[in-house]
Amino acid sequence: MKKNSIYICVFLYAALVFPVTGKAQDSLAACSRSPKIKWYTMFANIPRDWGRWYDISFRKERTTEWLIIGGLTLATILTDDETYTPAARFYHSSPEAKKWSDFCALIGDGTTQFAVAGGMGAYGLVFHDQRALRTGSQIVQAVLASGAVIQVLKHVTGRESPFVRSTPTGVWKILPNQVDYHRYVPFFDAYPSGHICTSLATVIVVAENYPKVKWIRPVGYTFTTLVGLGMLNNGIHWVSDYPLGLFIGYYFGMLAAHPEGVPVAEGNSVQVHLLPNVTPQGTGVSFSMIF
Repeated sequence: MKKNSIYICVFLYAALVFPVTGKAQDSLAACSRSPKIKWYTMFANIPRDWGRWYDISFRKERTTEWLIIGGLTLATILTDDETYTPAARFYHSSPEAKKWSDFCALIGDGTTQFAVAGGMGAYGLVFHDQRALRTGSQIVQAVLASGAVIQVLKHVTGRESPFVRSTPTGVWKILPNQVDYHRYVPFFDAYPSGHICTSLATVIVVAENYPKVKWIRPVGYTFTTLVGLGMLNNGIHWVSDYPLGLFIGYYFGMLAAHPEGVPVAEGNSVQVHLLPNVTPQGTGVSFSMIF
């Protein structure tokens, strides 16, 4: 698809440009502290990341975060019809609205994330930059590790996507028949959002590897937001599919970016803000998560 090629090229360009904007001494220092990246590192570290995520996520000090994620999910489930209805109306309002919504949703389908990883890897190989190689490897690692967790949860929760909903907020079929799941995927795979998860995980990995490049987080968070809006508009996901996806994506991004064992649980916690949202189209709830 032509549009696919355009945005992939944009991300590849960004991936190739921003490594040279960092301080050279930072790159050398980082390389001296990290082992050489092998082609299989991205795969070999995934089981370790699953274990570390389980350990970090289910500690007692994480209870508050889980309560926040659960409460936020419940609150947005209650308003899913109010948020999806105007979004769907906008999506069908014009060909341009449909085109841009689909474009934003495509940013999170994995193609972009692997394109960024490929761009980083290519840069690292050509210019012998271990930090770029490490970043590309860790993006693949974070996307695959978090994506596997998301897929398990999807196959367990069995929630309808908005565009095929049979009730205002979608039916949940807990532990659905797996044959039916694979025959009629949109009827079962809404929760949680893998697009939003892998998008945020990629941003976190890149930002953690290039902490002095200040534009990475705001630009990355903006694109992640656009992914969420696009999928809401075209009916792939409900707003309530996002909180858990963001939570999982953030931690897997941090785990991949810190193989040396940075104690994520002792770092900055996830801050969540839940606010009422009133627009001419209707009322609902808006939320933000600060990492």
